Amino acid sequence: MSKYKVDISGIDTSHLTVLKNAEMKDLLRRYRDTNDLHLRDEMILGNLKLVLSMVSRYSRRTDNMDDLFQIGVVGLIKAIDNFNLELDVQFSTYAVPLIIGEIKRYLRDFSPIKISRTIRDHAYLIMNKKEEYINAYAKEPNDEELMALTGLSEKEINEAMSSLQCVQSIFEQPKGMENDNLNLIDQLFDKTKDMGDVLNKMALKDAIKKLDDKERWIINERYFLDKTQNEIAESLKVSQAQVSRLEKNVIFRLKELMS
Repeated sequence: MSKYKVDISGIDTSHLTVLKNAEMKDLLRRYRDTNDLHLRDEMILGNLKLVLSMVSRYSRRTDNMDDLFQIGVVGLIKAIDNFNLELDVQFSTYAVPLIIGEIKRYLRDFSPIKISRTIRDHAYLIMNKKEEYINAYAKEPNDEELMALTGLSEKEINEAMSSLQCVQSIFEQPKGMENDNLNLIDQLFDKTKDMGDVLNKMALKDAIKKLDDKERWIINERYFLDKTQNEIAESLKVSQAQVSRLEKNVIFRLKELMS
């Protein structure tokens, strides 16, 4: 049991128990036979640490961990209701993509960055088809299978998934800065401010549009495509130190545009 106490949605996470795979499958069989909701609740409680571990990956992308945790539980319940006991796979392996799918759906829907209706619809379709496939086969579809399932082209799928990545990347720490604990949001705003208010007011997308082509390219490569400064330096045929200066200048320019 963890010595640290973290309260999320009124739950003391230091006292959470974890069900073993055999225990989980036994509970599932009994639940399917009896439809006893107490067994369902026991399965949910026995997998909340799994939800918590998934939610922690996205903690920098929201100021409301309670909401994110509850959304993760929705994914867990879907996994409990749809898990196929005939498949030779651990429950946690099956549940993880469903939990993450719900979290990503929530982050996309409540993102301050607006995405076109067409791309949003494509993203919904992709995630729904992925979920159906996972329910049936307990694994994620590959690119060819996803194209067949959705009727979308490879380009359309990439555009939809890239839009989701762009929404999330502004909250993430870029490669090569693991010890700096900084992301694009941290660098643009005073972290003592209420992040929810800041995100509601900021016009990051419009500010990026006002950058020149080179500045916009650097932001895209660094924060949306997750390139390291060294990788960008190789592309530009310059030193890593020059890329670092360029990046700092772009961040300063974004601050000016958004002030």
